[in-house]
Amino acid sequence: MRHCLLIVLLSFFTTIAFAQTGNISGIVTDHHGKPVAGAAITLKELKRTTATDDQGKYEITSVTYGKYTLMISSVITELKSIAIKVDEETTVVNVHVKGIADRELKQVMVEGKSKKREIETSGFAVNVVDTKAASLRNLQTNELLNRTVGVRVRQTGGFGSNSDYNLNGMSGRAIGIFIDGIEISTYGSSFNLNNIPPSMIERIEVYKGVLPAHLSGDYLGGGINVVLKKGAQRNNLTASASYGSFNTQQTDLSGMYRDTRTGLTLRGSGFYGYSDNDYEVWGKWVKNQNANGVESQTRGKRFNDGFKTYGGRLEAGFTDVKWADNFMLNYNGSYTYKEIQHGQYMSVPYMGRFSESKAHIIGLDYVKKDFLLKGLKLTFNGVYSDRKEYLQDTVSYRYNWDGKPIIDIHGKPFKSREGAQQGPASMADINRQIGSLRAGLSYNIADGHKLVFNHGFYTVDRQDADQLKTILEQMYDITSDLTTNVSTFTYEMDALENRLKTNVFVKYYQQNIERVEPQAQTVNGQTTRIEKITKSNRNSTGYGFAGSYALKSNLVLIASAERALRMPGEGEVFGNQSSNLLPNPNIKPETSNNFNLGFRAGSYGLGEHKVSLSVSGFLRNTQDKIVIRSNDRPVTVMPTSESVNLPGTRSIGFEAELNYVYRNLNVMLNTSKFNTLIKDEVSPYHNKQIPNEPFFTVNGNAQYRMDNVLQKKSTLNLYYNFGFVNPFETTWMPTRDNYYRTPNQFIQDVGASYLFPNKKVVVSFDAKNIFNKEAYDNFASQRPGRAFYLKLNYTINNF
Repeated sequence: MRHCLLIVLLSFFTTIAFAQTGNISGIVTDHHGKPVAGAAITLKELKRTTATDDQGKYEITSVTYGKYTLMISSVITELKSIAIKVDEETTVVNVHVKGIADRELKQVMVEGKSKKREIETSGFAVNVVDTKAASLRNLQTNELLNRTVGVRVRQTGGFGSNSDYNLNGMSGRAIGIFIDGIEISTYGSSFNLNNIPPSMIERIEVYKGVLPAHLSGDYLGGGINVVLKKGAQRNNLTASASYGSFNTQQTDLSGMYRDTRTGLTLRGSGFYGYSDNDYEVWGKWVKNQNANGVESQTRGKRFNDGFKTYGGRLEAGFTDVKWADNFMLNYNGSYTYKEIQHGQYMSVPYMGRFSESKAHIIGLDYVKKDFLLKGLKLTFNGVYSDRKEYLQDTVSYRYNWDGKPIIDIHGKPFKSREGAQQGPASMADINRQIGSLRAGLSYNIADGHKLVFNHGFYTVDRQDADQLKTILEQMYDITSDLTTNVSTFTYEMDALENRLKTNVFVKYYQQNIERVEPQAQTVNGQTTRIEKITKSNRNSTGYGFAGSYALKSNLVLIASAERALRMPGEGEVFGNQSSNLLPNPNIKPETSNNFNLGFRAGSYGLGEHKVSLSVSGFLRNTQDKIVIRSNDRPVTVMPTSESVNLPGTRSIGFEAELNYVYRNLNVMLNTSKFNTLIKDEVSPYHNKQIPNEPFFTVNGNAQYRMDNVLQKKSTLNLYYNFGFVNPFETTWMPTRDNYYRTPNQFIQDVGASYLFPNKKVVVSFDAKNIFNKEAYDNFASQRPGRAFYLKLNYTINNF
């Protein structure tokens, strides 16, 4: 059915003729006839913006013939709107604007036109992470997120390790992770936030609590939407390469070509990453086992933690043509090889255990404003994914942190009773076929009033097999199917001259689960194959709202609330061997009442000093919260776990971010603090903090820019960053010496980047964890110590 739909849509759209396009250009002058530099020129209907140069000139290319509204705004002039008509190859529109005295008010107005500010003042508890500066440095996407207020990225090691995301007390599948609005699990573990370089990303939207309609799904704690670069309207090619500690290598290449006459658009990007991840580990959880069974604290290097990944994305289609604002076919291919150093805890190091993942994904994106009638917008994203995962665990010996086998009292290597390091020897294949569709219709029923309908469909067909099983045993391989539908109806309103923005919505959730687990049954000495079938059909409704009110142009109140529900994910229901996660087919959906209240103030200026502040508080009352069971015995030989339900929890906390700018100096400081308490009076953990959650974090960074260093028209940027994590428990098990509690973590990084005068070459240097402090994360897994990286970027534009 999905294949037929794709073929029909492709056949229909490719038969439509190319649209005619033209260019708009002109000069903006003030009432004295002087050119206005830096004015924002916006084509309202297409939401395309450019700026005037020093001579007041501007140009907008590849505009489909038709009638438009041209908006001109500047910090020194009044806002002006002009109705124009594009019906020839070049349309010249020269504009005269009046100057104003209230520069500060207009500056805020222009700032409000930016995509970042538009999103952050829409009523949702959201931060927008700009990747422009980070793409020039040796930073991972997860590192950028980890510096964002209210976000904690949980990893089990260095580059390429498994990641989990915590947003103000919510984590796991409660957090939706998207790439261009499509759930990231569709792309597989070989294409994720671990290995997608910032240079491929336009921006990252971090929603805490309520999600907007176009990201509707069964999520409780918000979501992270990675918006990939679509390319500027000019042709470009960018390449980068970096090398650093632990033999870490990264390269990426991206480019775009667009034919202005036909709208034909081609985009491509690719990446490669490799690391030995052989960094040193130490501390109270790193121990060797002696022949007599006594453990002793030691230092050692990770010896089975190598990581390799490569992949690419190709897109072809048409943009800004008469029949489509965006029509793109795309293909994603990726591969990952990951050695696995240990289980949930670092208590037992592995040797020879590894996983391989590969994915092939095809997709179709279509966007059209004024579809069939004026004011109606259609969006469609369809993805089909073929994912394969292989996990090998065949080494039976147990190892110490020196990379040598543990020796027993007889002087012989100690063997695992189970046959391998994580249980019975295994060469497991997990194959998934995934379909994900998102379709939306929005209609402007009147000025400032919009109705939006979105539907998300997700299905996964999973087959588990093991090559070490006999042919007879393979007859008992498990198959699993999961299908989820989420429909959202939203009403959006802008009122009081756009000072009040509201968003009211209702959701309908539905999920089907079927797991077929063949078993052998013996009756009267006869063994027959029977099938244990687990089925579940669940449905529910949710609702909520988000709103913002501008008390002043630079002071905005923001509030949101939602009754949310999330269905268990595939890994939580069916397990995930590479993450040591066992299946739990009986796990229940999770529900939560979420509330967010905050404000954004600024920027406020005093001379050359500018300050902005954002503060928000949140409350989450959750029933049947889904978490990974915290193992009360981290020294167990086989540290597997499973997803379980907690009867009730309550999270309450706040976050704040302060930004300060003085000339070429930018300083940011943010903090997040919350508690997530068990609310179950019959539980011994009633009113106790859930373990393995860093509940108090502080981040800060500073950037200083110097121009004309060594060469004219060059730019040198200096960076400093720190991250503080308060100690947190990793298990429920109490001890007198707080043995399972992490220490204080205060990690500091420095860096520099140099932009050459030709504006094409950037060289950057980063030194991370410069004081080589202990850094711990998910279940007290130790992160890398001191490390150094060098990166080279090269960009070609307008070819």
